[in-house]
Amino acid sequence: MHGIETLQMIFCRKWRGVGTPGAGGNFIPRPATAKRSTSKPAHRPLRLGFVALTDCAPLVMAEELGLYAAHGIEVELRREVGWATIRDKIIYGELDAAQAPAGQVIAAACGLGSTKAECLTGLVLNLHGNAITLSQDLWKRGIRDGHALHAEIMRRERRYTFGVVHTYSAHNILLRNWLRAHGIEPGRDVNIVVVPPPQVHANLKAGHLDGYCAGEPWNSLAVLSGTGWCVATSEELAPEHPEKVLMVRREFAEKREAEHLALIAALLEACEFCARPENRERVMETLAQPKYVGAPIQALRMSLGGSFDYGNGRVEKQSRFHIFAGDYVNEPSLEKAHWVIRNLLASGLVAEPSEIPGERAKEWFRADLFRKARALFASAS
Repeated sequence: MHGIETLQMIFCRKWRGVGTPGAGGNFIPRPATAKRSTSKPAHRPLRLGFVALTDCAPLVMAEELGLYAAHGIEVELRREVGWATIRDKIIYGELDAAQAPAGQVIAAACGLGSTKAECLTGLVLNLHGNAITLSQDLWKRGIRDGHALHAEIMRRERRYTFGVVHTYSAHNILLRNWLRAHGIEPGRDVNIVVVPPPQVHANLKAGHLDGYCAGEPWNSLAVLSGTGWCVATSEELAPEHPEKVLMVRREFAEKREAEHLALIAALLEACEFCARPENRERVMETLAQPKYVGAPIQALRMSLGGSFDYGNGRVEKQSRFHIFAGDYVNEPSLEKAHWVIRNLLASGLVAEPSEIPGERAKEWFRADLFRKARALFASAS
């Protein structure tokens, strides 16, 4: 763990030196755009956090396309190091809203792993978007699937360590379920550690991790650099699972309701833009900018371009690797909330059902807010 902690400190120092001061935040200057709405924001700009991942695309494209301004709100995009930073800044009011793993909303609302805070989401930003990456060293040792990995681990030449990006995220659920499906028990047979998304590839390359489950483009960067290969994608492991959501505090949603709904409407429009194949090249070029994801455009193209490169010569068509929009995609339904709750319990990440009472799901995943914002979007179109 010492090596991982050292890389984290280096990464944090690097990002703290950029943009607006404050605990790892990187303020993104707004592009000059024309407004569709002539109304002026009634409050200070909304502070909207994101992490450098391919699925931050709706937040970024809403800025680049002028959609926030078009819906009458002013937004400051703030790039953050990882999900713990996002969570804490939402809880303590340093961010108004943020991209977040679906499970993080429920975990924060229940006080799991953090101070308890009433949080909710009115928008699902995307489904899918993750993969399990294993080191190229494992490939050289003859590992091609989970069964071979199990045999390798049972030889116990050393203890293997795998990374996830948040304790209560889909990544941890997917990795644990995949390992168990092949007879590998997390904690007993292998270590699982939390590493911020932009650091997983560096830790794999340095030998601190033997694999990880993370969002793009950090799997494709491992493939591109020859340090890793993908053994499974989230579409294969849990079809149509909710991935990222828009996380806010209940207090914000109530006190600044009009701005919150406008924010959802703007992001919903951006989700639809990101979903269209003809827009993908522009999305990739935008995300590749250093102020957003800052990854090589080749790595971004490997999951956004209609096919997915697993590494070592395996390339398959996958038009649904990232699902940003669709009839069922963006609504924070009870079904999606219950998927998160059910899998947090089944994976062992939450021990008792009383810790995440299912009857409160409708307080955390607010389909009513989504429907109000969708009406705003429809009226503005």
